[in-house]
Amino acid sequence: MSEFWLISAPGDKENLQALERMNAVTSKSNLSYNTKFSIPDFKVGTLDSLVGLSDELGKLDTFAESLIKRMAQSVVEVMEDAKGKVPENLLANGGLKEKMKYLKIDLTSFVTHFEWDMAKYPAKQPLASVVDTLEKQLAQIETDLKSRTAAYNTLKTNLENLEKKSMGNLFTRTLSDIVSKDDFVLDSEYLITLLVIVPKPSYTQWQKTYESLSDMVVPRSTKLITEDNEGGLFTVTLFRKVIDDFKTKAKENKFTVREFYYDEKEIKREREELSRLLSDKKQQYGPLLRWLKVNFSEAFIAWIHIKALRVFVESVLRYGLPVNFQAVLLQPHKKSSTKRLREVLNSVFRHLDQVAAASVLDASVEIPGLQLSSHDYFPYVYFHIDLGLLD
Repeated sequence: MSEFWLISAPGDKENLQALERMNAVTSKSNLSYNTKFSIPDFKVGTLDSLVGLSDELGKLDTFAESLIKRMAQSVVEVMEDAKGKVPENLLANGGLKEKMKYLKIDLTSFVTHFEWDMAKYPAKQPLASVVDTLEKQLAQIETDLKSRTAAYNTLKTNLENLEKKSMGNLFTRTLSDIVSKDDFVLDSEYLITLLVIVPKPSYTQWQKTYESLSDMVVPRSTKLITEDNEGGLFTVTLFRKVIDDFKTKAKENKFTVREFYYDEKEIKREREELSRLLSDKKQQYGPLLRWLKVNFSEAFIAWIHIKALRVFVESVLRYGLPVNFQAVLLQPHKKSSTKRLREVLNSVFRHLDQVAAASVLDASVEIPGLQLSSHDYFPYVYFHIDLGLLD
């Protein structure tokens, strides 16, 4: 599963024993894979400031998760024809150990081997400064994401609109890539070449009747240029002054005159525009994908640091000072075992908060002074991490 539960309990002897019991039960019943989650000692500041940071971190957590999901979706959209390779482009930098620093590792491995990045987010700074650094970093990534993807998407939309013109049937598609100069009588004061769509069953009728649909049709001037499943595109040359009469008679015989006049400059412009857009898209593809890979990693790493900060702040607010708690990362083995896992945790840590423990089983019990619904509150500190970013 791509789901993790990040929990914490006080670090005293009684609760360390409770954590051992939890590990024993979850392991024996094959409910989850558990690892310690290391969080450094931060400067606590005042409890009032922690309450404010708790709210701020909650919003930042939501924003960071939304951002990395948008970035993951952008990778999907950019890779188009290679969507099977998307996961290998959604990776995180390997960590702080020198031999892993330049490796890219999968997101699960990053989370289960998480180490706080002291160089980027110094733990000796006040917590508010660390949070501010994370906020500014993510805000800049979002700004860049919007501008880069907007430019690429505009290019992609323009290209798709041009390409759509060459799809569809003979009634709607562009003809500039089908016809050539030799198919038309051009620069004549009196003659003009029309393009007529003829249903396939009517080819013989067309050949027998087109010369007599009006006066002044040039004999033997028809030629089949192309055809699709329904019909064919034929040329016919006639005098300009009988155009309207010819169109009327053609319509009566279920032949459709396609409004098209050969303009070499316009056709050249359209072809050059298509070529330019294809070239621009190719040029932008590589740099954009590289930017997405690098900055997805940065944003994802920042997000997991935010989770660590939330555990620290909530643990201090919940368990008090001096700071003494143990954080543990649980990875449920399967969706069907999450209910049983929650029951085990509730049982093991019931002593931390009897009211909260009871309310997990009985939603009607209200927790005094707590604004959260009982579904969000447990006897222990709990945060959810979902790596199913493309679900």
